Amino acid sequence: MINRYDVIVVGAGHAGCEAALAAARMGRRTLLLTLKLDSIALMPCNPSIGGPAKGHLVREIDALGGQMARTTDDTYIQIRMLNTGKGPAVQALRAQSDKRQYALSMRRTLEAQPNLDLVEAEVVGLLAESPLPPRRERARVREPRITGVETSDGSHYLAPAVILTTGTFLNGKLIRGEHSEPGGRRDEPPSLPLTDSLRSLGLALGRLKTGTPPRVDSRTVDYELAAMQPGDTDRPLYFSFANADRSAMTDQLPCHLVTTTAETHRIIRDNLHRAPMFNGTITGVGPRYCPSIEDKVVRFADKSSHQLFLEPEGRDSLEVYVQGANTSLPEDVQLAMLRSIPALGHCEMIRLGYAVEYDYVLTNQIDVSMESKPIRGLFLAGQINGTTGYEEAAAQGLVAGINAALRAWDEPAIGLSRGSSYIGVMLDDLCTKELTEPYRLFTSRAEYRLLLRQDNADLRLSALGHELGLISDEQFERVEAKRSGVAEALGSLRSSFLTPTAAVNQALIQAGQAPLSKQMSALDLLRRPDMTYDLIARLADQPELPPDVLEQVDVEAKYEGYIAKQHAEVERSQKLESRPIPPDFDYDAVSGLRTEARLRLTQFRPTTLGQAGRLYGVNPADVAILMVRLSKAEAASAAA
Repeated sequence: MINRYDVIVVGAGHAGCEAALAAARMGRRTLLLTLKLDSIALMPCNPSIGGPAKGHLVREIDALGGQMARTTDDTYIQIRMLNTGKGPAVQALRAQSDKRQYALSMRRTLEAQPNLDLVEAEVVGLLAESPLPPRRERARVREPRITGVETSDGSHYLAPAVILTTGTFLNGKLIRGEHSEPGGRRDEPPSLPLTDSLRSLGLALGRLKTGTPPRVDSRTVDYELAAMQPGDTDRPLYFSFANADRSAMTDQLPCHLVTTTAETHRIIRDNLHRAPMFNGTITGVGPRYCPSIEDKVVRFADKSSHQLFLEPEGRDSLEVYVQGANTSLPEDVQLAMLRSIPALGHCEMIRLGYAVEYDYVLTNQIDVSMESKPIRGLFLAGQINGTTGYEEAAAQGLVAGINAALRAWDEPAIGLSRGSSYIGVMLDDLCTKELTEPYRLFTSRAEYRLLLRQDNADLRLSALGHELGLISDEQFERVEAKRSGVAEALGSLRSSFLTPTAAVNQALIQAGQAPLSKQMSALDLLRRPDMTYDLIARLADQPELPPDVLEQVDVEAKYEGYIAKQHAEVERSQKLESRPIPPDFDYDAVSGLRTEARLRLTQFRPTTLGQAGRLYGVNPADVAILMVRLSKAEAASAAA
């Protein structure tokens, strides 16, 4: 059987859902293929969304017209704003989702989406062909072009753009203690033929590892011995900017904090010979910033305890996720380890923790559009690119879905720069760094993070989402109204002045502020630490502002100088970012390049001089040589 589509998405995890929705919403006939329809948008690890940098990604996904933020808002059971004691650049939302409801809600969204078909099937191979070049170019070898996929029942589905979002299923293996078996997730088989198909097309693969902790029965936890971690109920919090007018959620479920003990560590150390991470069973590299509990005990031997969080998986579920206890230890060791913690002294495990090893595609073979360099029309998103995390996967899926939709109709891909978004930072990192562990996004990876705050993602990216047809006219008008409101408020504050009258100074002193000694603009006054707009509005006859506008005004006023400095840095960097390097550029022909730089440049084939300068092993002198060579080539081309 042969079926024709514009875009085919393989895999229905967080990357696949965003990719399929984006392509379909852009008017492309889209097919989503998954091994199990019941596993759509499954959260196999922690059922939470957000956190530092990750929460920024979710806000940016929403600003571009993606789905993750809206589904999270519809299904969370707890939400908090993290890092409130720090600056606005690192503050981020984190929500605990209802695991089942999140998956059901996302599936309903997919099923209701026009232009999108869902099919349960196993993809066993990729279909590709090498286009015949014109007669005068017959000596040239062109890159193969994707034409579709083949499923296990022999069906062929054809499309000019295919997106692989296979998660941990490529040659996946589940490991726990002495037991190991093929699998991409618990009770789900791996994808072996697809791994072979990728290799046959010339893609190089690596091996990585991730893991999950045990789940315990909430009825067997002594919560009196754990510290409660409540959500924020005193103000409305939301991921999607479309929910700016929602009220605060008061019936949130609490999480709880416990810590490991000396007995916990002794049990783990006494059983390291049975730990796959230490006896040679596991060969893949795991995430350094989310290590297994046995790895933490070994690496941080000086620490007497480690924090673990008990997180409910849903309102109607007895399962409690033990965050921080990722493990591949045998079952008896897992239970003994948990019961060595006072609050879990009589706990019963519902699910065991285990490790997963899987194949991924080396990142020097993709570009920032998420399209593979060796195979035209093949896009990759999520853990197949060596990343970890639901949010990282969803962001890649959204970009892959957008660019696959554009590729299907021979339109140019979009580009997101490091100065525009955390998504741009992540994509650039993937294309310029050789991964030695699963990639995770952090705020520290963004050099312009004061510009890339979670609160202004809509102002940064909604214009692009609207242009692509992913943001409605109504939502875009709300964003532009917010932008205008911020500009008007800042202008009004700048032109309003307060004089040091007795009434003004008395109000300032009562608010814990120093009195005025001379006339001061309302904007300068707002820059004072802990100064509120509400007080200024009362003193300087300023209008009341909507909460989202007020948030922007406060940040823009207090950090105006730093924001202006970062904008200038972004403008300076554009000189290198805007200088393209042809995809077939011959680095061997450039005299003066060091051998290490030539090898790195040939391996990664950066698309701009800016990317070239971020490659490990390429120094500023190498970039200068490249710039001179490119300038000469451009001059020669213009003179021809």
